Order: sequence, then structure tokens, then C-alpha cells
Amino acid sequence: MIKFILSIVIILALIGGAVQFIATDESWSLVMNKEVALNSIQNGTITIYELISDADKIKSVDLTTVK
Repeated sequence: MIKFILSIVIILALIGGAVQFIATDESWSLVMNKEVALNSIQNGTITIYELISDADKIKSVDLTTVK
């Protein structure tokens, strides 16, 4: 469970642009901006919570096919 939560945090930070990849001739590095990462994780968490809470309001789903 902890690995799952940690992977979600990392994915939200990557999507939010908190991690930058910097490459030089001598080395590669990943630089993390803590403020942007925190903001990205908070926004992502709020969005996921809103999606889950809205899903409870759905009463039924109708599937139809058209030929």
C-alpha cells in the first residue's frame, strides 16, 4: 500500500512539472522543486477526491450500441 501511495505522489509530481532533467557532458541529474511538487500533489489529490465523490452521485449507466 505504501508503494502504491508513493508511486502516486511521484506521478503527480512528474505531471506537475516539479522534476526537471538536466544533462551536461559530464553528468545527468534530476532536480526537484519542492514547492511545485507540493502544489502539484495537492491539486492532484483534490482532483482525484472530486472525481471519486462525484462518482457516488451517478445513479445508473445506460449502454447502447448503434449499427
